[in-house]
Amino acid sequence: MAENDNPKVIGVFHSYMTPAGCTQWAEAETGRCNLNVPPAADSIIGQCEYYYRPLNCGYTETVEKIKLSNASSAAAFATVKVFARDFNPWKDVEVIERLLKRREKLIPPNCTDSDWSRHSNFMMRHIGCGHKPPSYYISYGYYYCSNYGADLFPRLSSAGRAWLRKARWSLQNYMEDGLSQNMQGDVIKLASENPRNGGFEMEVLQYQLEISEKNFKEFAFKTHPLAYLDGGLAWLNPVDMALILSGPAAEEWGDVDTYKQVGSSMWGALKNYGGAIGDESSELVNRVLNRLMNK
Repeated sequence: MAENDNPKVIGVFHSYMTPAGCTQWAEAETGRCNLNVPPAADSIIGQCEYYYRPLNCGYTETVEKIKLSNASSAAAFATVKVFARDFNPWKDVEVIERLLKRREKLIPPNCTDSDWSRHSNFMMRHIGCGHKPPSYYISYGYYYCSNYGADLFPRLSSAGRAWLRKARWSLQNYMEDGLSQNMQGDVIKLASENPRNGGFEMEVLQYQLEISEKNFKEFAFKTHPLAYLDGGLAWLNPVDMALILSGPAAEEWGDVDTYKQVGSSMWGALKNYGGAIGDESSELVNRVLNRLMNK
């Protein structure tokens, strides 16, 4: 393996002998752009920290300001989305030093390091190349999981809690499958083990899913109805569904076309239940899915 192909190397320096009066400096090539996305450890799947760990002061300060402002859930989530979109994690020197010291532990497959997340793994594979982690990891991933999910969980029935845990696990499992397929080729094809819950297919150039903000968000949103239905949403009792409906939800997707695409597959999957659930229950499931997806 050539030195500059070694994933452990983040810079290559060249030195040469010169006369005492020479002022020409040796060149230094720094940076790393590793597009190969390693699989996550099984133990992290289903945890909010799978997406991101709140190590950065910028994130914690933003969330604290939101809490102090008593902003509505929609306004709060809109603020987090803007933060995630504009956030430059490389400006937090203390966190960067911490992660770089542990880089060799954070980039291998199935990493169980306490600082690992999809976000930190991306950072350690993309050093100085201009790529940013998908904003989804912070906003729709960690923030939504650790705030909305944490608030809703204790109010649900045991069946509702099981649904929330399963849906969260399924969301991340589908994400892992999609990232893995993108390492193999230009087509991502995912389907639920339950034919009723549907599936989807999309084309993304090999190795490009995680570095494309637009494609990654579209892909992730397409997995949502699969995960919610796989979790057993259609079979929850009306009380749990009412709690989901009354819980905090984000105001907008910010991408109408994506919403329409995912909405189409979601309603198509729901129709596959046919007479298995009554008309009234079907309408309630329809409303709950709409609430969950309208973020």
